[in-house]
Order: sequence, then structure tokens, then C-alpha cells
Amino acid sequence: MHGIVYIRQKRMNMKKLITLFVTFPIYAFASEDCATTRKVPTHEMTLQEIVELGLCRNPQTAAAYMSLQSARYSKNAAHSVFLPTFSGSAGAQRSHTQNDDWDYSASISASYLIFDFGKRESDFAQTLAMYRATGFDYDETIQNYIYSLIGSYYALLIADADVLAAESALTVAQTAKNTADKKFNAGAVAKADVYKADTNLASSKLSLERAKNNREIAKGTLLNNLSFPADQDIKIKDMPANFGSDTEIDNINKLIEIAQKQRPDLLKANAQTSAALYRKRSAFLKNLPSFSIHGDININDRTIGGMFDKMSINAKGQFGVSVSMPIFTGFSNFYNTRAAGADYENTKYMEQSVSNNANMDVFSAFQNYKTAKTVLNQTKTLLKSATESEHVTAGMYKVGRATMLDWQTAQSELVDAQKQHNAAKYDLFVKRAAVALAIGDIKSGLKDTK
Repeated sequence: MHGIVYIRQKRMNMKKLITLFVTFPIYAFASEDCATTRKVPTHEMTLQEIVELGLCRNPQTAAAYMSLQSARYSKNAAHSVFLPTFSGSAGAQRSHTQNDDWDYSASISASYLIFDFGKRESDFAQTLAMYRATGFDYDETIQNYIYSLIGSYYALLIADADVLAAESALTVAQTAKNTADKKFNAGAVAKADVYKADTNLASSKLSLERAKNNREIAKGTLLNNLSFPADQDIKIKDMPANFGSDTEIDNINKLIEIAQKQRPDLLKANAQTSAALYRKRSAFLKNLPSFSIHGDININDRTIGGMFDKMSINAKGQFGVSVSMPIFTGFSNFYNTRAAGADYENTKYMEQSVSNNANMDVFSAFQNYKTAKTVLNQTKTLLKSATESEHVTAGMYKVGRATMLDWQTAQSELVDAQKQHNAAKYDLFVKRAAVALAIGDIKSGLKDTK
């Protein structure tokens, strides 16, 4: 959509995604800390600026990033299973019966797992898969939040347009009131026309107040999405785009294919299935033996004439190979293996369910977008017809060839047509964003903005 910043998440491209989503607000708001500022920028903001400011301040996306950081550290810690371990200790003690003597000791030991039939590889692969799943979850959180900003941004534009339409209707109603007064004073119409004009004028004033109230609510919603108090003010720009033609959108099968490759929840489900598979393997491999090498050095000294005197040092070391294998664990390994297998089957079914839901999301979003294009074209025709009808009816009333009721009906139809057109115009933008969200590519449409 218009000015939307989005980084396409790929399985091997997570580092770039993290870096950009964290750093790009700095470039847009380098003059102040956008995360802590309490004042909304005073200039008219584009949708791109809205998205950048929101991503900098939103606690939900920040929390998702922290979850990703935690998963990254867990993944880094998982590398330790491939490295040897070292430990050391030192101590000193003094006997109460021999106050002049101290005993000193120091030791260092090392061990290394040399073979376990692939269990540690499975454990690491499981951790890596969960890290990838967390990354895709972060990507999904970002995209959903951007989509919510798009919705609230255009909702405010719709509310602004409705206020302008209501103000225009009030002007027309005032003109009708003035015309009715003049014709009544001239004896050309009955007093009923004046009463009807008064009623219409009052109704138009009420509609304007409702439109202003709706705009305040829409403004407050956008400010709340940006983590600002809802009682502040914000100015946004209307940004037209070159889309909505009959040929600019892909066919449904191509959209579904794109979604299967890059939609975050699908990629997350796939990563979770991979993690469950490795967890299943690890549970089975716990029943097999593991082979390790180990060694240690111990140094002991009793002070006789000086610390670590050559005659008093006692050093020894050892080196060996060990094999360990569970013999009986109270059937825990057996049931853990069965549980891991059931979990894996469950994640496979869940992945299939996510895939089916994604296909339906794409289909629904695609159909809604096509319908929105049709509705927009229809409202254009409706608005043109209603505008011409109101102008003609106004002229006919002034020369006595139409009644005040006819004019009021035309005015009402014009206001309704304006509202429908405003809603359809911005709804097309939101429906386009819904298609982009459904295929996992919220940056779609950026090239079409002016």
C-alpha cells in the first residue's frame, strides 16, 4: 500500500529483517526519540511516516522483537553442545591441630562428547527451527500491525471526507432555506416549504455534528494505534495511487502460490513442524548410548617451608573414555518418545490447517478486492448522477417546477452518494492491503503510489 515499508522475510534472511525493522525509524525521526516523545508531529503525515512512527512506538511489536532476541540467544547457547567443557576449582584449608600448616589444592577437568548417534544435532536443529518460527512470528506481528495502521489511517480519511460532505450538504440546505424564505415572502410558495427547509437545515446541522464526532473517534483510534493519547491532534495526507484496473492484479492461483512461499504464519507453522520432528528424533535417541572423553589434573600441596615447595607438591592426572546409556528410566523415555511422536503428528495437522486457512484468506481478500473495484465504479456513477439531479432539481424549484420535498430528496440522495463514494474509494485501498497481507507481502502496491 501507499508508502508502506516492509521487508520480505525469507528463511535465511532473518538478520536483515531484524536490523531494518529496528533501525529504520531512526532515519525518519533522527531529530528526536520517537519511542518516548509525547507529542504528535505537527506536519501532515504520509502513510509511510505513520507506519514508521508506529513501529518505533508500538509495544506489541517491541515485545515480539524481544521474544525474537530471546530465541536468538537460546539458539546461540545451543552451539555449546558441539564444544568441550572445562571446569576448575581451587581451595585452601588449615588444620586446627597444626596451625602452621596449610593445605592447598587445585584441579582442572575437561570433557567432550564425541558421539551420540546424532542427538545433539537434533537438539540443535530443534532450537534453530524454533528460532526461525519466532522470527516468522515477529514478521507476522509487524505485518498485522501495519495493516491495522492502514485501516485506521483510511478510516480517518473517510471521516474527514464525510465531514466535508456534511459541510457541503449544510451549505446546500442553507441555500434551500434562503430560497424558500424568499419565495414565501414573494407569495410564490406556501409556509410548508419554509418549514421543510428549516427541518432539512436542522437535520444537516445534526449530520455535520455526527460526522465530526465520528472523525474524532477515528482520529483517537489512529492516535491510540500510535501509542499517543487519543485527545491529541494529528494531520494526515491523502495519497492517491494508480491501482484498481482490471489487469493490475494477479490471478487467484498465482496469489495462493505466493502466499505459500512467503506468508509468515505458514512459514512459522512449517518451522514448528520441523522443530517437532527433531524433538521426536531427540526423544528416540535418548535411548541410545553416548561416548565421551574426559580428563583432569589435580595438584595438592602442604606448606612446608614455602608454598608449592618442590618437595611438597603432589600432582596427578587422568584421561579416559566413557560410555553412558540409560538402562531403565521408569518407562519415561518410552512415553516421552511416544508423546514427541504425537506432538509431531499434531503439528503436521496444524500446518495443514494453517495452509487451508491461508488459501481461504487469499481467496476472500481477492474477491473482496474485486468487489471493491466494482463498487467504486458504481459509486462514481451514482455520485455523478446524484450531483446532476440535485443541481437540476434546485434549478427547477427556483422557477417553480419542483417542490421543496423534491429538492430535499435530491439533497439527501447526493449526501448519501458522497458518503458511499468516500467509503468505496478508501475501502479499495484497505481491500488492496488485505490482499497484500493475505499473501504475506504488505509492501505490495508501493510501486503504484504517487
